Amino acid sequence: MNDTILNRHYDELPESYLFSTIARKIAEYKAGHPGADVIKLGIGDVTTPLVPAVVAAMHRAVDEMGTREGFRGYGPEQGYEFLREAVARGEFAPRGVELSPDEIFISDGSKCDVANFQELFSSDCRVAIPDPVYPVYLDSNLMAGRRAVFLPAHAENGFQPELPEAPVDAIYLCSPNNPTGTVLTRETLERFVDYALKNGSIILFDAAYSAYIRDEKLVHSIYEIPGAKSCAVEFRSFSKTAGFTGVRCAVTVVPRELEKLRRMWLRRQSTKFNGVNYVVQRAAEAVYSPEGAAQVKRVIDGYMANAAAIRNGLTDCGFTVYGGEHAPYIWWKLPRGEKSFDFFDRLLASCEVVGTPGSGFGACGEGYFRLTAFGEAEATRRALERIAARLK
Repeated sequence: MNDTILNRHYDELPESYLFSTIARKIAEYKAGHPGADVIKLGIGDVTTPLVPAVVAAMHRAVDEMGTREGFRGYGPEQGYEFLREAVARGEFAPRGVELSPDEIFISDGSKCDVANFQELFSSDCRVAIPDPVYPVYLDSNLMAGRRAVFLPAHAENGFQPELPEAPVDAIYLCSPNNPTGTVLTRETLERFVDYALKNGSIILFDAAYSAYIRDEKLVHSIYEIPGAKSCAVEFRSFSKTAGFTGVRCAVTVVPRELEKLRRMWLRRQSTKFNGVNYVVQRAAEAVYSPEGAAQVKRVIDGYMANAAAIRNGLTDCGFTVYGGEHAPYIWWKLPRGEKSFDFFDRLLASCEVVGTPGSGFGACGEGYFRLTAFGEAEATRRALERIAARLK
């Protein structure tokens, strides 16, 4: 094969995706230590089963699909209207945000949507990305041949990224933030919305963890900020909220104020995507039922209890930590300037506990380490006991 026909921009990517590297390191350790009790607090995969209301809805939908009257083939690429209406009613109306179903798109994952949305932009689009950052924002743009400017977020600025120094066309924001576990303040979001409106920029706002915000006064949706509908696209997910990591369902909002972009996204999805299956969409709808909402809240409360335990446990050991109050992530500042991948190896070898090296999220992540609250409560407790005994 002639290599010149290949996309040369893939050569600019890291050798492997961050979490693939972590999985390989774990596999190598287990191969050398048969019977090792490795506790994973690294990748943000959930461990609590689907709640009863969701399971019941799936069973009903499967039964429907087994009848001639209830069977459905291809569904609408934008998603069934019953789910889009439920999302508008359950996610946004309580925040004072009015959305119509045709502004809401259902997909099989916010990671896919965040990665794919950049297809709507030209190759010379100027992109700004916070640092540290979820790797998909950067990697998907590198694949398209774009360069990004980085907006440093660190302890000194409260992990609130600074505005771009020069005009940019697209800005990625994530709140609550992955990986730092911090929430962007209303003042920060107002500055970014004002900047975007002034410069004609688009904000790509990742709100996948908004259900974990404990303080109702904090911003849950970018559309709570005046003017945001004219400059922002929002991504949401059922994965970390309702345990859909193995089921796959997510939401992207493109407001009518961005009509050209909305029509382009509809065209893209209609061409490249066949929609989320009916059973899954009925399951997602059940998240907004009174029973489903209460059950999902209890699951989230359990994960946030884990987050508090990790935050308090590390603090009691004398470590400095951030996050874990309005997000399922704890951002652990490493002592003595230790490199984060070196600490990964040391934590695995000494405690058989896995986290995520901060440097995998960008230059500003070096010297930090991410732990997730998605583990089982008992496993989380044992991990903290090992850390306290062997690293304190």
